[in-house]
Amino acid sequence: MIFHMRFTSFSFVVLLAMTGNALAQTTQPSTPPIAAAPGAQTRQLTVDEAVRLALDNNLGIQIARINPQIQDLAVAFARAAWVPTFTTQVQGSSATTPNASFLNASTGGQNQTVNGRMLSNVGVTQQTPWGGSYSVGWDSSRSTTNSLFTNFSPQLNSTLSLDIRQPLFRNFHIDSLRQQVIVSEKNRDISDIQTQQTVVTTSRAVKNAYWDLAYANASLVVQQQSLDLANESLRETNARITIGTEPPIDAVEAEAEVAAREQNVIVAQAQIEDAQDNLRSLVFNQSAPDFWTTRLVPSELPSFQPMAVDVDAVVRNALQMRTDLLAARKSLEASDITIDYYRNQTLPDVSAQLDYGLTGLGGTQFLRGTGFPGPITGETQRSFGSVLGDLFGNQFPSWTVGLNVSYPIGRSPMDANLARARLQTSQAEQQLKNSELQVVTQVRNVARQVTTNSKLVESTRAARVLQEQRLDAEQKKLAAGTSTNFLVFQAQRDLAQARNDELNAILNYNRALVDLETVQVAPVVGSGTATLATATAAGINPGATTQAGTATNAVVGATTGQGGTGLNAVTGATTGAPTP
Repeated sequence: MIFHMRFTSFSFVVLLAMTGNALAQTTQPSTPPIAAAPGAQTRQLTVDEAVRLALDNNLGIQIARINPQIQDLAVAFARAAWVPTFTTQVQGSSATTPNASFLNASTGGQNQTVNGRMLSNVGVTQQTPWGGSYSVGWDSSRSTTNSLFTNFSPQLNSTLSLDIRQPLFRNFHIDSLRQQVIVSEKNRDISDIQTQQTVVTTSRAVKNAYWDLAYANASLVVQQQSLDLANESLRETNARITIGTEPPIDAVEAEAEVAAREQNVIVAQAQIEDAQDNLRSLVFNQSAPDFWTTRLVPSELPSFQPMAVDVDAVVRNALQMRTDLLAARKSLEASDITIDYYRNQTLPDVSAQLDYGLTGLGGTQFLRGTGFPGPITGETQRSFGSVLGDLFGNQFPSWTVGLNVSYPIGRSPMDANLARARLQTSQAEQQLKNSELQVVTQVRNVARQVTTNSKLVESTRAARVLQEQRLDAEQKKLAAGTSTNFLVFQAQRDLAQARNDELNAILNYNRALVDLETVQVAPVVGSGTATLATATAAGINPGATTQAGTATNAVVGATTGQGGTGLNAVTGATTGAPTP
């Protein structure tokens, strides 16, 4: 494996700890975290546990796993054409007819002829896997009659027949049955590949949903801290107004900041519920009674552990392992089978035929005197055992051997089918090459995202350190009387933004690692698109005075409020509020 992914919580926790150290020493949260409903269960999950639960419970995976079973039945259906068929029949009949001429004379001077017959047969027929067919049949009958001209009554007959048909050119190498079987087996392989693709893409979705929930939880903590800082700033502003060091109008700005940050807390709580439902729908069994009440608590947080990516090796892996390419190659193999079949159908239709039969006769045989038909002078008995002895002793064989030849004059429909199949296969080969190009492009793009996000983490981390030094310097200047609250607030906002940028870079880096793992096996849909964290990093709802609703607004919204007292609420949580 090109890389090994390990997720720890150190970096994420450090960022949160830096945000809340001062707050823990000075204030208590005014808005507690979302608590589980009465009777609700709380379940902590690692990302690997979430993936394992999804493999067992996810509906999409369960649906995909049925497809190979369906294809197994399709293969069995195709192979059933080669299963031998057993036939048997037992039949009795009787016919009484009036004697219309002297040739219909009956024994005993009767004016009617009575014929009776009992018949039974068994047989086996089968299509052979090499294009031919055979049938074996055994017939036995017992006939009775009062006709004057018969020599047996009852008469016992038994016949054994063998019929073989075998093509020698067309349908010898491959026929429609074998084509159907091979194509259905290829479709079975494609179904397995598609199931694997569903598992991989679902695992990616689970991991992203897991990180979104972890990020949403962290976002709520920061939003609550920001609200507590705004309340503390409002309290200090009111105290300064009371002693007359600030005008009463300054309280309006602080109160507006508190209201804006309350909105951020509400939105952050709703985002947690959305993230809970998203992850829950991916990993839990929807038929469980606690499906909607169990609260999921991620026990891991994303961290940054830089690693080098061998792009060429990743590309080679993807070209060998990508499920969409494997499925396309299997489809091409099925197309080759179709071409082979149509090519065989253009050959002359030459088939060999062999019919072989045996017969035996027995029963009560009349002995006649001279004349026509001659009086019956006696009778002899031949048992059914004697009949079988003649049959299996090959006493009365018959056979037929033939060769049938058929060939169309001119261009046949199969020639047109062959030409069409070749064009379609050529088109599919070009489509496969195009797919391989797209796969390489996508893999290189995802690998580039890993490298880019790794550099962004380093860059944002350095920027955050510099912003911390800048804020420290501004606070020292303020204490010495050489700076202003406005400059301190500006430094606090810049530091909070720098920390938010670092946090987003870490999250994006971990998502890029998930995509890099996935893209080697399955297509990555929406790679590089904005998610819960990345959307807010782009500046969606950045202001605390707007109705911000994204996860990163936990930091951004807390650091872009207007007015000095509002900024004190944030900077007090990070570096301590400046002395006015």
